[in-house]
Amino acid sequence: MNIFPARLKELRTEKSISQEELGLIISLSKSTISLYESGKREPDYNTLKKFADYFVCSTDYLLGKTNIRES
Repeated sequence: MNIFPARLKELRTEKSISQEELGLIISLSKSTISLYESGKREPDYNTLKKFADYFVCSTDYLLGKTNIRES
Protein backbone atom coordinates (compact mmCIF):
# COMPACT_ATOMS: atom_id res chain seq x y z
CA MET A 1 0.00 0.00 0.00
CA ASN A 2 1.34 3.39 -1.00
CA ILE A 3 0.99 5.80 1.93
CA PHE A 4 2.56 8.78 0.14
CA PRO A 5 -0.69 10.19 -1.34
CA ALA A 6 -2.41 10.27 2.07
CA ARG A 7 0.63 11.72 3.85
CA LEU A 8 1.04 14.47 1.27
CA LYS A 9 -2.62 15.46 1.49
CA GLU A 10 -2.54 15.34 5.30
CA LEU A 11 0.51 17.60 5.50
CA ARG A 12 -0.91 20.02 2.94
CA THR A 13 -4.26 20.33 4.68
CA GLU A 14 -2.56 20.81 8.06
CA LYS A 15 -0.90 23.89 6.58
CA SER A 16 -4.26 24.99 5.16
CA ILE A 17 -2.91 25.45 1.66
CA SER A 18 -4.49 24.44 -1.64
CA GLN A 19 -2.98 22.11 -4.21
CA GLU A 20 -2.36 25.16 -6.36
CA GLU A 21 -0.50 26.97 -3.56
CA LEU A 22 1.65 23.92 -2.83
CA GLY A 23 2.41 23.62 -6.52
CA LEU A 24 3.61 27.22 -6.63
CA ILE A 25 5.82 26.66 -3.58
CA ILE A 26 7.34 23.45 -4.97
CA SER A 27 7.35 24.66 -8.61
CA LEU A 28 4.81 22.14 -9.86
CA SER A 29 1.36 22.43 -11.39
CA LYS A 30 -1.84 21.94 -9.43
CA SER A 31 -2.61 18.93 -11.61
CA THR A 32 0.69 17.28 -10.69
CA ILE A 33 -0.05 17.75 -6.97
CA SER A 34 -3.50 16.26 -7.61
CA LEU A 35 -1.98 13.24 -9.36
CA TYR A 36 0.39 12.70 -6.41
CA GLU A 37 -2.47 12.91 -3.91
CA SER A 38 -4.63 10.50 -5.90
CA GLY A 39 -1.77 8.00 -6.21
CA LYS A 40 -1.75 8.16 -10.01
CA ARG A 41 1.79 9.50 -10.11
CA GLU A 42 4.85 9.29 -7.85
CA PRO A 43 7.44 12.02 -7.36
CA ASP A 44 11.08 11.64 -8.28
CA TYR A 45 13.70 11.91 -5.54
CA ASN A 46 14.32 15.65 -5.98
CA THR A 47 10.61 16.43 -5.76
CA LEU A 48 10.22 14.17 -2.73
CA LYS A 49 13.09 16.05 -1.06
CA LYS A 50 11.38 19.39 -1.79
CA PHE A 51 8.23 18.14 -0.08
CA ALA A 52 10.22 16.92 2.92
CA ASP A 53 12.06 20.22 3.21
CA TYR A 54 8.87 22.27 2.95
CA PHE A 55 6.92 20.16 5.43
CA VAL A 56 9.95 19.69 7.74
CA CYS A 57 9.71 15.92 7.75
CA SER A 58 11.79 13.04 6.50
CA THR A 59 11.38 11.41 3.12
CA ASP A 60 10.89 8.15 5.05
CA TYR A 61 7.85 9.70 6.76
CA LEU A 62 6.42 10.79 3.41
CA LEU A 63 6.92 7.30 2.01
CA GLY A 64 5.40 5.59 5.05
CA LYS A 65 8.60 3.88 6.16
CA THR A 66 8.32 5.52 9.58
CA ASN A 67 5.65 7.27 11.61
CA ILE A 68 8.19 9.67 13.07
CA ARG A 69 7.64 12.97 11.29
CA GLU A 70 10.77 14.95 12.10
CA SER A 71 13.94 14.17 10.21
